[in-house]
Amino acid sequence: MEKSTNELLEILKSKKNYNEFLEEEIGELCFSSLSEYLEMLVNEKKLKKSDIINKSNLDKNYAYQIFNGNKTNPSRNKVIMLAFGMGLSLAETRKLLKIASLSDLYIRSPRDSLIMYCLNNRISLIECNEYLCDFNFELLE
Repeated sequence: MEKSTNELLEILKSKKNYNEFLEEEIGELCFSSLSEYLEMLVNEKKLKKSDIINKSNLDKNYAYQIFNGNKTNPSRNKVIMLAFGMGLSLAETRKLLKIASLSDLYIRSPRDSLIMYCLNNRISLIECNEYLCDFNFELLE
């Protein structure tokens, strides 16, 4: 359940520093663009974009266009691939999809539920694609 604005304000007031607030309440914050949210995640998790791109199997130029905001409407698969590359949790991935104005992962969809399982169990993109292939589902590519 989402926290009210007043609840968030009280939590912020109780924190010793902003990083502590950000780490605990990132799921409650609003972002104006996908690139803004991605940049915040990269900074918060102390990730390197080059590592994310390697782990996500995305084309380097395409991925950098998403990161810098030049590519404003990446496909759902590409955003999910970025989530794997960043090592995001299921909740973080769902928020990423929401910010990108893409459909949420749906537990009743066999393919989506397998992707959710992989995210929840910190399975790599390559291994997830192997599972998808085993079940004859569309790969994340």
